[in-house]
Formats: sequence, structure tokens, C-alpha cells
Amino acid sequence: MEMDNVEVKNEGLGDSSKKSNNLIFANALTVSIGKLKQLFNLIALSKNKMSKKNINTAVVILMLVLSFWLGYGKGKQSVQIINTPIKMGDVVLENKASSTDNTIDFSLFWSTWDLLKNKYVDSQKLDARKLVYGAIKGMLQATGDPYTTFFDPEENKKFGEDISGNFEGIGAELGVKNGILTVVAPLQGTPAEKAGLRAGDRIIKIDGKTAGDMSVEDAVDHIRGQKNTTVVLTIFRDGSKDTQDLSIVRNVINVKSVILSFKENNIADITINKFGDDTEKDFSAAIAKVVASHSKGLIIDLRNNPGGYLETAVSISSKLIPAGKVVVIEENSSKKQEKRYTKGGDIASGLETLVLINEGSASASEILAGALKEDRSNVTLLGKKSFGKGSVQEFIETPQGTAAKITVAHWLTPNGNQINELGIKPDVEVELSNDDYINNRDPQMDAAIKQLKEKITVK
Repeated sequence: MEMDNVEVKNEGLGDSSKKSNNLIFANALTVSIGKLKQLFNLIALSKNKMSKKNINTAVVILMLVLSFWLGYGKGKQSVQIINTPIKMGDVVLENKASSTDNTIDFSLFWSTWDLLKNKYVDSQKLDARKLVYGAIKGMLQATGDPYTTFFDPEENKKFGEDISGNFEGIGAELGVKNGILTVVAPLQGTPAEKAGLRAGDRIIKIDGKTAGDMSVEDAVDHIRGQKNTTVVLTIFRDGSKDTQDLSIVRNVINVKSVILSFKENNIADITINKFGDDTEKDFSAAIAKVVASHSKGLIIDLRNNPGGYLETAVSISSKLIPAGKVVVIEENSSKKQEKRYTKGGDIASGLETLVLINEGSASASEILAGALKEDRSNVTLLGKKSFGKGSVQEFIETPQGTAAKITVAHWLTPNGNQINELGIKPDVEVELSNDDYINNRDPQMDAAIKQLKEKITVK
């Protein structure tokens, strides 16, 4: 049954401070009024003391009074958000059914709720609020989209720390690929990278707990922890015959957004590690130095960059692509498209440019790589195919300190090519093997410098 054709009616949660014997008269309101009207009619027929008009007037007044008290009671219930656990036996829930053909019988939820309350061996230890949060999470998880999620108050408080800066953990971005929890990218200089965690590693267990049924948010919650504590990830890596355990000591994570260095032949290398709060400012300073140094070639290293803010990707693109060019296209569920354009400030589109991408380049990284590839003729992409996270999430604050992150659109490259689950293929594919990694060799960077030197010489 399609969601557009489904009607689910629910009157919500009662106040946790009310006992289960509180009167809940929403469902009985219409029935009660009908019975009262019948009673008044009987009185009128038998006594002839009330006219039909007076009866109807009395019923309307009664309806208004009951409606007022119902609204008042509900308004009073919603004044406070209580954070203490709610026992199953104390919670008051109500549901109003509908008789229309396209109605889902939501009584199944309440029947299961009652079974849990009445049959579960430790029902008095259950927190009703957590059960409701779990039900909402399950509903969003049932979309099959790993990026459509619900945040309880604690998770909502933690959200955004990865992008905005300092937190304690291992420093790795996680995602779901082919239904498996996967490392999108370990961030540069973090405990994850130092311990040998790599983009594309599939996480099988976290501290011995099977990760198969965990959402990304659940996995992150298990992996994060206080500085100097250890988490053990059981991973499977392509090319390996068996799983392996990685012990990673957590630390304070503070990743520098942008790093500028200069290679041979005055080739500039700008590594972008994330698209966060400080990235636009740091990139602007870096690209200004590149131009001032009269570099003829530029490498933009987006390897293991898990993404971040869309607006940051657009701002950086504006420094590298002429004004008025399409950076990315957002396409919603109705196939309506909105184009995002560069907003001026280009100072480097004339530089021969090589963009490094790999399996850990995702989201905003893919937007920037796709825009540079399709909007400029002097750009080459080198490395491995990117992760393929090309969807737009809207973060929505919901009641009681909770929030939801809903996928509302997909990202397309300026030429209308799909990114989501497909990724971006490099113009030149260069492998980085396990042996290269272990021996600290970087054939992808070597190939990028060689390519640029050749192009600069030809010019």
C-alpha cells in the first residue's frame, strides 16, 4: 500500500504523570453525545416538555463544553517534557480508528504494546518512552534508506559534532553500502587512521556485538567513548580471507579541514579532509596562496573525505569554476529539479587541475569532483571510484527534544548524472594496494604529479 494512499490516525501519548485510571474520553465523545441526544429525544416524546430545537441546542452546548475540556486537558499535558523513564503500567495511550478503506489498522501496534505490558517478564523495568522512540526508529529504518533516521534527545544533542569539530572517538565516517555497515573514510591523523582502518572496510562486530542490525547512528554511539578507552572493531577487508580485529584507542578528534603543501615543479596540493564549519575560510586562504605563488598546476586531494555541508561544496566550487555554472542538481521525489550555481569569486579555473578521489570520497566530495569534471575542460579525476552517497537529507527538529533526518532529494552532477549508489568514476584509475599502504607508498599521488607535469610541459 502506497504511503500517499494511507491514512493513519492516532491521538498520541498521554502525560506520563497521569495514572492509568485517568479518564480518556476522546474515543467515546461521539458515542456519548449520540446517547445523550437519544435520551433527550425520549424525554421530549414522553413528557412534551422540550422542543426538538431545544434538544439540539443543548447537545451543541454539551459538545462545546466537552471539546473545551478535552482541548484544555491535552494542552495541559503538553506543557512539560518529562525526561524520567515511564513505566509501561503507568503510561496512557489512546488511539482513534477510522473506517475508511485506505486506513491501516493501527490496533496491531496497541495489541503488541499490551502483550509486552501484560506478558513480558520484566515489564516494570521497561521505559515506555524508549519503546516509542524504538518504534519510530523502526518505522524510518523500514524505508530501506540508511540516511533516513530518528534521533532521540541524547542522539540529537550529539548530532553535528563530526562536522563542527571536537569530540571524543576514533575519527571515522561510517555509512551503509550494500546493506553492510562500512567505513566511508578514516579522517586524517585520527586514531582510526593510525590503527589501520581503511575506506571500504566492512564492520562485522563492535566490541563483540554484531553490527549487522545496527543503524549508522547506533554504530557511532557504540564506537564513540571517552579519551584513552579502547574499542575493538571486527572488520572484513576486500582481498582478505578472514576477518580481523582492530583495537583503537579513542582520543579527542579535531581534524584540520584544509592542508596546503607544494610538490615538485611548484605544483600545489590542497587536501580537503571535510566540508565543515571552517572549511570555506581555510580553503579561501589556501587557494589565495596558490595563486600568489604562481603555481601552474593544482592537485585537490579529496581521498577519504566523507563530505559535509552542501553550501561549503558550492562555495569552494565558486573559487574554482566560473560564475553562473551549475555545481549540482537536486531532484526530489516528484522529479522536480533545483540547480545550484557557482556564486562568483573564481580565481583558479585557469589552473591545470587534478582531483584525487577514492572509495572514501563521499557526499560533498563527490559534488565538488563532479562539478569540476563536467564544468571545466582542464580537470582530470584520478584514483578509484567514489563512495556513491548522492542524497540530500533535511534535518528536522521534532517534539520533546528529538529530531529526524529525512532523505528529501538526490544529487545529480551538472550534466544530470546520478551519484547515489553509483559514485563517480575517475578519468584515470590508479590502485593503492595493501603493500603500498603498509610501506607508506602513494602511487595515486605519484601519478597525479606525473600527469600534471606532463600537461604543464605541453602547455
